[in-house]
Amino acid sequence: MDAYVLDWVNLLLRWAHVIVAIAWIGSSFYFVFLDSSLTKPADPELKAKGVDGELWAVHGGGFYHPQKYMVAPKSIPENLHWFYWESYSTWLTGFALFTVLYLYQAGTFLIDKNVHAWSPAAAIAAALGFLVVFWIVYDGICRLFGQREGGDRIVGIGVTVAVVVASWLACQFFAGRAAFLLVGAMMATSMSANVFFWIIPGQRTVIAQMKAGQPVDPVHGQRAKQRSVHNTYFTLPVLIAMLSNHYGFLYGAAHNWLVLVLIMLAGALIRHSFVARHKALVQGQPVPWLYAGVGTAVIVGLAVWLAPAPLPKAAAAAPVSFAQVQAVIAQRCAMCHNEQVISKNIQLHTPELIAKNAQALYQQAVVLKAMPMNNATQITDAERALLGRWFEAGAPLN
Repeated sequence: MDAYVLDWVNLLLRWAHVIVAIAWIGSSFYFVFLDSSLTKPADPELKAKGVDGELWAVHGGGFYHPQKYMVAPKSIPENLHWFYWESYSTWLTGFALFTVLYLYQAGTFLIDKNVHAWSPAAAIAAALGFLVVFWIVYDGICRLFGQREGGDRIVGIGVTVAVVVASWLACQFFAGRAAFLLVGAMMATSMSANVFFWIIPGQRTVIAQMKAGQPVDPVHGQRAKQRSVHNTYFTLPVLIAMLSNHYGFLYGAAHNWLVLVLIMLAGALIRHSFVARHKALVQGQPVPWLYAGVGTAVIVGLAVWLAPAPLPKAAAAAPVSFAQVQAVIAQRCAMCHNEQVISKNIQLHTPELIAKNAQALYQQAVVLKAMPMNNATQITDAERALLGRWFEAGAPLN
């Protein structure tokens, strides 16, 4: 029953996390588009009001006319909407999900003794340390170089190096599945920390200065904009790191840290094409799809690199007996899927149950290579192929 309750908690937290993440990413993407699509107002009244950019848009049967004030309007509007709970809710639900699935079950999900054998307490402390230390390093890079001439380029290089190092370290100490997720979590933590420590406080300072009748310091808006741009470039890398735990061929690769770095790089390049596209359209210039093309090429290259080697013709054609299948399952799967231990409500200790769960077995162990968890039982590629041929032959029990 405990496992059943845990599955429900996992499901509901994951559902809530996806919902609030959609809200946060959606608003982030929209405001990046909006900032890049604004044009200088031609109306003297708008200029007199302090409007720095405007956009006309049509959606849902109506017309919209958003306007941006730099540095701030002359007076504080009565109805002012703040965008921050989308970020905070995403982090809170994500951390709760990470706690329930990975920290609470560290011995199963966080630790792979073939990678690094350590205690659950040490692994948990190290995982939490990743979240904190990366934020400190990232924030330090932004503070030191962000306001210098050419600072954006320096910060971009510095943060990229930090992500690469963190990816390598995570894959040296944690189970591959956990390492990929942990890298995504540390970047997502920094995204939310940007909102909590820089973007919202900067906006509150601007409002406080306006209420006090003081000149509004533009540096707060500049810093908030810089961190917001960082967040939008983090988005696609974070999403692929979070989704990767469903695909064993990614985190189970021989050089999995490099796989993670390359696929996150592809996401950042594709995102850059869309960010640059908005400005290009406003300026009447060609859309710079080259970045997206390079990102796509990286993904194609990864797919070719990670493709499994073809089986020898004799092995591929060899018939598979159920006795062979049952021997593999008994050695590699049944210890977690039997009469006493019923992981994920799957049992594999009798021929009838193996036949009943054949499709799930094929999907998880052969196609996705997600099971056994962290390959704790050391199933081989040849054994996975054997299970695959048995299923594709109709999963016979003879």
